[in-house]
Amino acid sequence: MILIDNTCISDDIEDQLFVCNLDKCMGACCVEGDSGAPLDPEELPILESIYSQVEPYLTEEGKRVIAAEGTYTTDDDGDFVTPVINGRECAYAIYDERKILKCGIEQAYNDGKIDYKKPISCHLYPIRVTKYEQYHALNYDRWEICSPACSFGQELGVPLYQFLKEPLIRAYGPKWYKELTQEIDDRKEGRKI
Repeated sequence: MILIDNTCISDDIEDQLFVCNLDKCMGACCVEGDSGAPLDPEELPILESIYSQVEPYLTEEGKRVIAAEGTYTTDDDGDFVTPVINGRECAYAIYDERKILKCGIEQAYNDGKIDYKKPISCHLYPIRVTKYEQYHALNYDRWEICSPACSFGQELGVPLYQFLKEPLIRAYGPKWYKELTQEIDDRKEGRKI
Protein backbone atom coordinates (compact mmCIF):
# COMPACT_ATOMS: atom_id res chain seq x y z
CA MET A 1 0.00 0.00 0.00
CA ILE A 2 1.22 3.49 -0.88
CA LEU A 3 0.05 6.60 0.98
CA ILE A 4 0.27 9.98 -0.74
CA ASP A 5 -1.58 13.00 0.63
CA ASN A 6 -5.19 11.88 1.11
CA THR A 7 -4.89 8.80 -1.11
CA CYS A 8 -4.31 5.15 -0.25
CA ILE A 9 -3.05 3.29 -3.34
CA SER A 10 -3.23 -0.49 -3.65
CA ASP A 11 -0.01 -2.37 -4.43
CA ASP A 12 -1.78 -3.85 -7.48
CA ILE A 13 -1.59 -0.44 -9.15
CA GLU A 14 2.20 -0.70 -8.98
CA ASP A 15 2.47 -4.41 -9.75
CA GLN A 16 -0.25 -5.17 -12.32
CA LEU A 17 0.79 -5.02 -15.98
CA PHE A 18 -1.99 -3.63 -18.14
CA VAL A 19 -2.62 -2.04 -21.55
CA CYS A 20 -6.14 -1.89 -23.02
CA ASN A 21 -6.49 -4.11 -26.07
CA LEU A 22 -9.67 -2.98 -27.81
CA ASP A 23 -9.09 -5.35 -30.71
CA LYS A 24 -9.65 -8.22 -28.28
CA CYS A 25 -12.21 -6.92 -25.77
CA MET A 26 -14.19 -4.78 -28.24
CA GLY A 27 -14.86 -2.16 -25.53
CA ALA A 28 -16.70 -4.60 -23.26
CA CYS A 29 -16.39 -2.29 -20.23
CA CYS A 30 -18.86 0.08 -21.95
CA VAL A 31 -21.51 -2.64 -22.06
CA GLU A 32 -20.91 -5.08 -19.18
CA GLY A 33 -21.75 -4.45 -15.55
CA ASP A 34 -24.67 -3.74 -13.25
CA SER A 35 -25.23 -0.09 -14.21
CA GLY A 36 -23.74 2.84 -16.09
CA ALA A 37 -20.36 4.43 -15.45
CA PRO A 38 -19.99 6.01 -11.99
CA LEU A 39 -20.12 9.82 -12.00
CA ASP A 40 -18.78 12.36 -9.53
CA PRO A 41 -21.35 15.00 -8.50
CA GLU A 42 -19.22 17.75 -10.09
CA GLU A 43 -19.49 15.96 -13.44
CA LEU A 44 -23.30 16.20 -13.57
CA PRO A 45 -23.53 19.86 -14.69
CA ILE A 46 -20.69 19.20 -17.16
CA LEU A 47 -22.66 16.42 -18.84
CA GLU A 48 -25.68 18.69 -19.08
CA SER A 49 -23.69 21.59 -20.53
CA ILE A 50 -21.84 19.53 -23.19
CA TYR A 51 -24.75 17.34 -24.27
CA SER A 52 -25.69 19.41 -27.32
CA GLN A 53 -22.15 18.99 -28.68
CA VAL A 54 -22.05 15.26 -27.82
CA GLU A 55 -25.53 14.32 -29.06
CA PRO A 56 -24.62 14.19 -32.79
CA TYR A 57 -22.10 11.43 -32.05
CA LEU A 58 -24.54 9.15 -30.24
CA THR A 59 -26.66 6.27 -31.50
CA GLU A 60 -30.39 6.78 -31.91
CA GLU A 61 -30.96 4.40 -28.98
CA GLY A 62 -28.55 6.38 -26.81
CA LYS A 63 -30.29 9.65 -27.68
CA ARG A 64 -33.71 8.15 -26.84
CA VAL A 65 -32.53 6.89 -23.44
CA ILE A 66 -30.95 10.25 -22.57
CA ALA A 67 -34.10 12.09 -23.71
CA ALA A 68 -36.14 9.86 -21.37
CA GLU A 69 -33.78 9.60 -18.37
CA GLY A 70 -31.53 12.65 -18.63
CA THR A 71 -27.77 13.01 -19.11
CA TYR A 72 -27.24 11.00 -15.91
CA THR A 73 -29.28 8.83 -13.59
CA THR A 74 -28.85 6.90 -10.33
CA ASP A 75 -28.17 3.22 -9.71
CA ASP A 76 -29.78 0.93 -7.13
CA ASP A 77 -27.47 2.35 -4.43
CA GLY A 78 -28.46 5.94 -5.24
CA ASP A 79 -25.07 6.75 -6.83
CA PHE A 80 -24.88 8.87 -9.97
CA VAL A 81 -24.19 6.92 -13.17
CA THR A 82 -24.51 7.29 -16.93
CA PRO A 83 -27.79 6.01 -18.39
CA VAL A 84 -27.72 2.62 -20.13
CA ILE A 85 -29.61 1.18 -23.11
CA ASN A 86 -31.85 -1.78 -22.15
CA GLY A 87 -29.67 -2.60 -19.14
CA ARG A 88 -26.62 -3.02 -21.39
CA GLU A 89 -24.30 -0.49 -23.03
CA CYS A 90 -23.77 3.04 -21.83
CA ALA A 91 -26.03 5.53 -23.61
CA TYR A 92 -22.87 7.49 -24.56
CA ALA A 93 -21.24 4.45 -26.20
CA ILE A 94 -20.79 4.40 -29.95
CA TYR A 95 -19.56 1.71 -32.33
CA ASP A 96 -16.67 2.37 -34.67
CA GLU A 97 -16.34 0.83 -38.14
CA ARG A 98 -14.91 -2.37 -36.60
CA LYS A 99 -17.85 -2.68 -34.15
CA ILE A 100 -15.66 -1.69 -31.19
CA LEU A 101 -17.51 0.25 -28.51
CA LYS A 102 -16.02 3.65 -27.79
CA CYS A 103 -17.16 6.80 -26.00
CA GLY A 104 -19.19 9.44 -27.84
CA ILE A 105 -18.10 12.03 -25.29
CA GLU A 106 -14.45 11.21 -25.96
CA GLN A 107 -15.02 11.37 -29.72
CA ALA A 108 -16.47 14.89 -29.36
CA TYR A 109 -13.41 15.76 -27.24
CA ASN A 110 -11.01 14.30 -29.83
CA ASP A 111 -12.75 16.34 -32.54
CA GLY A 112 -12.24 19.54 -30.52
CA LYS A 113 -15.96 20.10 -29.83
CA ILE A 114 -15.63 19.99 -26.03
CA ASP A 115 -12.83 20.21 -23.44
CA TYR A 116 -14.09 17.36 -21.20
CA LYS A 117 -12.63 13.99 -22.20
CA LYS A 118 -15.04 11.56 -20.50
CA PRO A 119 -16.14 10.63 -16.98
CA ILE A 120 -13.11 10.24 -14.74
CA SER A 121 -14.26 6.76 -13.67
CA CYS A 122 -14.04 5.63 -17.31
CA HIS A 123 -10.71 7.38 -17.87
CA LEU A 124 -9.20 5.75 -14.76
CA TYR A 125 -10.59 2.27 -15.40
CA PRO A 126 -9.56 -0.39 -14.23
CA ILE A 127 -8.68 1.71 -11.20
CA ARG A 128 -11.74 2.29 -9.06
CA VAL A 129 -11.71 5.09 -6.51
CA THR A 130 -13.69 4.82 -3.30
CA LYS A 131 -14.05 8.20 -1.64
CA TYR A 132 -14.16 8.29 2.13
CA GLU A 133 -14.45 11.38 4.30
CA GLN A 134 -10.71 11.57 5.03
CA TYR A 135 -9.14 9.85 2.02
CA HIS A 136 -9.55 8.19 -1.38
CA ALA A 137 -8.81 4.47 -1.80
CA LEU A 138 -7.47 3.56 -5.25
CA ASN A 139 -7.85 -0.12 -6.10
CA TYR A 140 -7.37 -2.27 -9.16
CA ASP A 141 -10.69 -3.76 -10.31
CA ARG A 142 -10.03 -7.31 -11.54
CA TRP A 143 -12.52 -8.26 -14.23
CA GLU A 144 -12.39 -11.17 -16.66
CA ILE A 145 -13.23 -8.95 -19.63
CA CYS A 146 -9.89 -7.20 -19.11
CA SER A 147 -7.76 -10.34 -19.36
CA PRO A 148 -6.62 -9.34 -22.90
CA ALA A 149 -5.37 -6.05 -21.41
CA CYS A 150 -3.41 -7.94 -18.75
CA SER A 151 -1.82 -10.18 -21.39
CA PHE A 152 -1.02 -7.18 -23.59
CA GLY A 153 0.43 -5.30 -20.61
CA GLN A 154 2.66 -8.30 -19.81
CA GLU A 155 3.76 -8.52 -23.44
CA LEU A 156 4.68 -4.81 -23.48
CA GLY A 157 5.92 -4.66 -19.86
CA VAL A 158 3.72 -1.67 -18.95
CA PRO A 159 2.58 -1.30 -15.32
CA LEU A 160 -0.97 -0.08 -14.70
CA TYR A 161 0.14 3.21 -13.10
CA GLN A 162 2.15 4.06 -16.23
CA PHE A 163 -0.66 3.08 -18.60
CA LEU A 164 -3.03 5.35 -16.63
CA LYS A 165 -0.60 8.26 -16.23
CA GLU A 166 -2.86 10.79 -18.00
CA PRO A 167 -6.05 10.08 -16.00
CA LEU A 168 -4.12 9.81 -12.72
CA ILE A 169 -2.66 13.26 -13.36
CA ARG A 170 -6.11 14.51 -14.36
CA ALA A 171 -7.55 13.21 -11.08
CA TYR A 172 -4.74 14.06 -8.64
CA GLY A 173 -2.27 16.38 -10.38
CA PRO A 174 1.29 16.14 -11.71
CA LYS A 175 2.92 16.59 -8.29
CA TRP A 176 0.93 13.66 -6.89
CA TYR A 177 1.85 11.47 -9.87
CA LYS A 178 5.53 12.38 -9.51
CA GLU A 179 5.36 11.37 -5.84
CA LEU A 180 3.70 8.09 -6.82
CA THR A 181 6.38 7.22 -9.37
CA GLN A 182 9.13 8.23 -6.91
CA GLU A 183 7.64 6.03 -4.20
CA ILE A 184 7.41 3.10 -6.61
CA ASP A 185 10.99 3.65 -7.77
CA ASP A 186 12.17 3.81 -4.15
CA ARG A 187 10.34 0.59 -3.33
CA LYS A 188 11.95 -1.17 -6.32
CA GLU A 189 15.37 0.04 -5.19
CA GLY A 190 14.66 -1.21 -1.68
CA ARG A 191 13.83 -4.66 -3.05
CA LYS A 192 17.18 -4.79 -4.85
CA ILE A 193 19.18 -4.20 -1.67
